[in-house]
Amino acid sequence: MTRILRSLAGLALALAACAALAQSYPSRSLRIVVPYPPGGGTDVLARLIAKSMSESLKQPIVVENRPGGNAKIGMDVVSKSAPDGYTLMAIAAGPLTEENMKLFAPVALMVAPAYLLVVHPSLKANSVKELIALAKSQPGKLAYGSTGGGAASHLAMELFRVMAGVEVLHVPYKGVGQAVGDLLGGQVQMMIAPAQAVVPQVKGGRLRALAVSGQARLSTLPELPTISEAGVPGYESVGWFGLVLPAGTPEDVVLRLNREVNRVLTQPDVRERLQELGADPATTTPAQFYEFIRRENAKWDRFIREQGIVVEGR
Repeated sequence: MTRILRSLAGLALALAACAALAQSYPSRSLRIVVPYPPGGGTDVLARLIAKSMSESLKQPIVVENRPGGNAKIGMDVVSKSAPDGYTLMAIAAGPLTEENMKLFAPVALMVAPAYLLVVHPSLKANSVKELIALAKSQPGKLAYGSTGGGAASHLAMELFRVMAGVEVLHVPYKGVGQAVGDLLGGQVQMMIAPAQAVVPQVKGGRLRALAVSGQARLSTLPELPTISEAGVPGYESVGWFGLVLPAGTPEDVVLRLNREVNRVLTQPDVRERLQELGADPATTTPAQFYEFIRRENAKWDRFIREQGIVVEGR
């Protein structure tokens, strides 16, 4: 009986501590770890969200880039941080698996945009069909960039490669900013990249967009067909970007941050900025975000096994 009473007392103290934390939260600055280099899609979104959240939470929010290992370095930093709500991670599709999801508490999905199939302007391909024909005429000679083995940009192009029946060379990078930089420089010839990372270059004429990877055309680039429409029937691939916390973060804190993220995403200026970048904001509960990740993982895990794809960091 004494042991039971002590356990109950300990539980009561823990619950009281959690309640106190939630009531005073946040009482100091927060940080959002981005496990990719600056300038990429995740980094752009994290900084956009951080600015508005900082104003409403009345605390500074620092965005900290920790690239490497297909996001593994940044993920290690966050998973080993105190579960107190002061360290978040902005993460893109790919690195979170069914196993390592146990290390994190989902907060909110920010966007789940289609990607763009883009090529260097010097490439003699003005359509998906022309790109496929060019790739088939010189198998293994054209190269595409990605943000690492198993990343969304890698899997999306591998799906294109398989469905289009072409052979192209994969060149992995530490982040989308580096990959797009080399695409702009002509070191690689193509990429399926997050819209928010390449729309400015497309509109500026520095890259040529051939198609959208999702089921529907983008409202910001309505003339651009989907890959399925343009020559690879049935093709579909979308990425996603969201926020997570270390596992064990009190539920009240998770829900508080979820409300803040959803509120920021519905602000007219943020919504407009996201749409300019080719992404519509999402609003989810933490549970809905977790189920979304689980469904996406199931789809791509099957593809990875079938194709024998090597996933960096696993």
